[in-house]
Amino acid sequence: MLYDLSLHIGYRYEVPASGAHHMLRLLPLSLPDRQRLIAGAITVTPEPDEITTFTDFFRHPASHAILRGPHEKLDIRMQARVMVQAQPMTADFSPLLDRLPQDIAETWSLDAESPHHFLGTSPRLPRDKAISAYVRGMLKPSMTVRQIAETLCRRIHKDFKYDAEATTVDSTPAEAFAKKSGVCQDFSHVMIVALRSLGIPAGYVSGFLRTIPPPGKERLEGADAMHAWVRIWCGKLTGWLELDPTNDIAAGTDHIVVGYGRDYADVAPVIGVLKSYGNHETDQAVDVVPVRQ
Repeated sequence: MLYDLSLHIGYRYEVPASGAHHMLRLLPLSLPDRQRLIAGAITVTPEPDEITTFTDFFRHPASHAILRGPHEKLDIRMQARVMVQAQPMTADFSPLLDRLPQDIAETWSLDAESPHHFLGTSPRLPRDKAISAYVRGMLKPSMTVRQIAETLCRRIHKDFKYDAEATTVDSTPAEAFAKKSGVCQDFSHVMIVALRSLGIPAGYVSGFLRTIPPPGKERLEGADAMHAWVRIWCGKLTGWLELDPTNDIAAGTDHIVVGYGRDYADVAPVIGVLKSYGNHETDQAVDVVPVRQ
């Protein structure tokens, strides 16, 4: 599938801001045999006094924008054309849970794809006894790692309610789990904490979701905004699998990857600091448009 993407993130400050430093991670990745960024650009208004680009540890193309002078608003826009390839259906070659530690121990690499980075706690994801008990309550001795991940994905989709008012971007997995509600970020964080409590490497995926509901079916949650889902390392033979607990589906051609990380902190689309006081307003708009070929 070929897509044209457009994203707008706007900030309006009650009092002019200055001395702003913003880190932007907005451009989709190019991934072998999965996704190709054909063209893409990010524009910032007002024009930054300084902007630099770099690639971080997880191979995200990132930009650092500095605006020294006062400004009442900030507009960030991303436009891109991306080709997404369908992934082949494969049999389940993942090991049983008690065999997974051997596969992990035999993986010597420490590059960005290494499962070792996705096993322990991370900046936004501490251990949680309640979430650990939740996933252990659904285990059966004969389940493979992939079956565990798919079962957990299905249970979160069933047990949790999508509610944009229930949580904020700073809510913890424990808070979302207690409420059994939240948004895609919350569902993904809960799923990652649960899997890691079993010793299964799991990470966070930031991206876009395009949905077209079939006749008589509801539209999938997460369209018209940036989306999040989970990647799970299912052993040496299977490698990484991506599941979307918000919609209980495997990531497919409608899921466009912007970044991989341990949790939201590694892939936040815009983070930064500035000098100001008072309130500010934020708005976001996303369009994912298929291109006729």
